[in-house]
Amino acid sequence: MVSPNAKEIFIQGITHDGRTFRPSDWAERLAGVMCSFRPGGPQPGSHLSYSPWCIPTVINGVKCVVVNRQLRDLEPMAWDFCVNFAKDNNLQVAEACLVPDAPEAPARAPAKPAVVTEK
Repeated sequence: MVSPNAKEIFIQGITHDGRTFRPSDWAERLAGVMCSFRPGGPQPGSHLSYSPWCIPTVINGVKCVVVNRQLRDLEPMAWDFCVNFAKDNNLQVAEACLVPDAPEAPARAPAKPAVVTEK
């Protein structure tokens, strides 16, 4: 059961009995079906990219689809489709929040040795 306060749900490509879900491209397929659900509605060419509310990803080697709560708020039937997909296929679902990767620190030049002068 998904709580009403969940900001994002992670539909994981692992069934409740621990098997890897097939086909191997299921996450891309599900996200592809959801591509027209986006801020501002479908736009020309929007079928060529994923919706920001339904993103396929890999977490710890497991294929997942991250479904954002905004999809539920603006397109409840699309949200229900994703949740029911997980239920129908016995997939594990976790509530979480996707955190972007930290930017890499810029390379630093090696420190110059201090020059000591005697007076």
